[in-house]
Amino acid sequence: MPKLPLLSGHEIIKILQGFGFEFVRQRGSHAVLRNGSIVCVVPTHSEVKTGTLRSILRQAQIDDDDFIKACSS
Repeated sequence: MPKLPLLSGHEIIKILQGFGFEFVRQRGSHAVLRNGSIVCVVPTHSEVKTGTLRSILRQAQIDDDDFIKACSS
């Protein structure tokens, strides 16, 4: 498995929006994004741990490699 970068919640949201996700709502420190019927929750913390990021990508049905390519773009 590729090594995922340490990113903030806001950076993750911007990258997911590049994949077609739209911001739906936020309650406290958690933002909800949706792409059709796929919903994922992103914590808007200053640093999101890699295990949490991997769980977000699993919810969003995005491959780690595709996400890393989107990060470097």
